[in-house]
Formats: sequence, structure tokens, C-alpha cells
Amino acid sequence: MDHFVVVGGGQAGASLVAKLRTTGFEGRITLICGEDVPPYQRPPLSKGYLLGDMELERLFLRSPEFYPDHNIVLRLSTHVSAIDPAAKTVTAGAGEVIAYDKLALTTGSTPRRLPAAVGGDLEGVFTMRDLKDADWLAPEMKPGRHMLVIGGGYIGLEAAAVAAKSGLKVTLIEMADRILQRVAAPITSDFFRDLHKGHGVDIREGIGLMALTGEGHVRGADLSDGSHLDVDLVIVGIGITPNTQLAEAAGLRIENGIWTDSHGRTSDAHIWAAGDCASLVYHGQRIRLESVGNAIDQAEVVAQNMMGGDVAYQPRPWFWSDQYDCKLQIGGLNMGYDAVHLRKAAGESQSHWYYKGDELIAVDAMNDPRDYMVGKRLIEAGKSPSPEVIRDPATDMKALLRS
Repeated sequence: MDHFVVVGGGQAGASLVAKLRTTGFEGRITLICGEDVPPYQRPPLSKGYLLGDMELERLFLRSPEFYPDHNIVLRLSTHVSAIDPAAKTVTAGAGEVIAYDKLALTTGSTPRRLPAAVGGDLEGVFTMRDLKDADWLAPEMKPGRHMLVIGGGYIGLEAAAVAAKSGLKVTLIEMADRILQRVAAPITSDFFRDLHKGHGVDIREGIGLMALTGEGHVRGADLSDGSHLDVDLVIVGIGITPNTQLAEAAGLRIENGIWTDSHGRTSDAHIWAAGDCASLVYHGQRIRLESVGNAIDQAEVVAQNMMGGDVAYQPRPWFWSDQYDCKLQIGGLNMGYDAVHLRKAAGESQSHWYYKGDELIAVDAMNDPRDYMVGKRLIEAGKSPSPEVIRDPATDMKALLRS
């Protein structure tokens, strides 16, 4: 009886093992998870869970009973130290050797941290990636304290929103010329800058960190413009790095993550990868998709192919971000855009439509779920209405899907 081993207990790993069972795989399944709790949702950690609006049990992707009920061996608090592709084994824990017939790597990613040389090892300096991060941070979120957020991407902005809602004084610094510079057009940056300033967040763009200061615990920050801030805690949101160490040590091909083909297979015929750690080809470019949607969809395709299927993965990128009472929904990827068009809706709702030449490639929708869904479906169908039609407030958006 075949033994499928999955290394990594995040969204991708949980989705993969569930798909194996629900599509009829009857062999042995082992899911190896480094944390001490069953797989859980990560996006709510920096939102509802941190605010105390969501209990731990609601984070779980499946009930703890799901795994034994479906004959899935869930190994918690277990770390894999090595893969031997020739012997088809992984070494886990204190040297236990586990044989596999097929292996999937869903090892996720790790947040970038500040080096110790600039104070990154001081107490009170946090990242926001896993349950322990949220549990360590929650008691520190006390009204009146001053939080410094380093990084103006979505993680940093979400952390700033939660802190501001919790009554903290918040300063956010972004070394680039504008927040969201890597992932969004200036018009989207402008929208969220105004949103945060309206909630009292001090956003400073084009300014980096020189050093955090303090004895044992962070007490201040020296910035690149020569200013100094007195701070009580710091959130570092400067991106993530794919966890490829195991794959690289095993001799697998690494290219902006663990290289995978169109079916999710790595350079080894018996090893697959999915989620944040895996790179794939999208519109002729090798990328990684750091999203819940990709983790689920890619993992489910990999599960089918591990069972002998022949299913090519067709990425359909979508993302979201919750900040205050604004829900941002993103469809597509804006790589290489050369024009962005604004569509105004009722109230403060609006959407930003990205074009590359005549092709619609992405949409950012702020509190506009209808236009988001229409845009996402248009992109997936390869349809590109003219910008004039998109900008026209009289356009029946749903009708565009029928044209």
C-alpha cells in the first residue's frame, strides 16, 4: 500500500491531504507539521484573532477529529531535517526515518526579520506569520502605546489597522517612495494612504530604519531621515522568504522557490510541491503566488496528480486584504501593466482596472464585491472590455460577462 508523506502543515498541506482522501486515495497518508496545533487559517491571525474576535478553534481548517477519522496520521511538533530522494525517505524529529512512495513539500515561507545588528533581536520586535506570533503580540497591544510598523505592504498595513483600532499610536515607515509600491498602482496606494491617515496612522514614505534602540527591550527607532521615535513595540512586515532549504539540500531544482512543472511536480519524479514555497509558470513568467487561493488550488491539483492524474494547474490569482471597514479584493496579477482606470461606485466604493495594452490583466476593488467578481471572471475568460466602458458609471457590469 502506497505511503504519501506531506511535509508542511499549513493551508496547502491540509488541502492536499483532504483532497487525497476525498478523491479516493486509500493508501497511507502522513502529514508532518512543525507546530503543536492542527493546521489553521493564517489571515485572521493579524485581524480577528489578534483583536480577540475569533477563538482558536475557529481558526482550525478542519476539526482535530478530521485527521484520525480519515486515517490521516498528523504528526505535530515534528520537524523534517533531511530528504533522501534516492532512498525515498525523510528524516524527522530526533532521527526517525520515514519512507515514502510519493512526497509533497508544502513548507510555506518565513517572514524576513531584521538583523540583530540593527536591533532585530530586541524584545518587543514582532513578525506576524503564525499562531505564536499572534499570541506573543496580543498582550502588548495596549491602548496608548506607540507601535512602529516597518514595511508598507499588505501585512504592514493590516497590522497598522488592527493597532489603530485597538487604540495604539501607530507610525508606519516604508523605504520605497510609496506604500504598496511593489504590488499596486499609485492610485491604490493613494486610496490606502488616505484611509490610514483618516484613522490617525502616521505614514512616512521614502524613509527607512537605521536602527532600533533599547536595552533588552525596544525603546526607540532611528530613521534614515535623521529623526528618532520613542516606541513601545515594533511590527516587521518586510516580506517573506520561501522555505526551500530542505528541497535545496536534497538536490531539487530551486528557481524563485521550489521549481515545479505545470503539474506541480518538482525536478524529482516522486516529489511535488505546492503553496508559498513552490514556483510555477504564469503567462510565461516563473513566479510564486503567495495566497490562500493558490495554496488550496495548487495543492488539490497536486493531490490528483500524485494519484496518477494528468491535471495541469491553471493559476487564477486572487487576493484580499481587510483594513478597518474596507475589504480590498484583487483579481489577476498586474505584472507589466501600462494603464490603470478608475471606476467609481456608490459611496466610497471604487475599483482600479489594470491594462497591458488592450488586455485587462487585474482589478483592485475596494468595498465593491460585484465589480471584483466581474473583473475576475473577465480576466479568467480572456475578455477585455474597453477602458471607456469600464469607466462609464452607466455600464451594466454583469452584461460584460455575456458579451
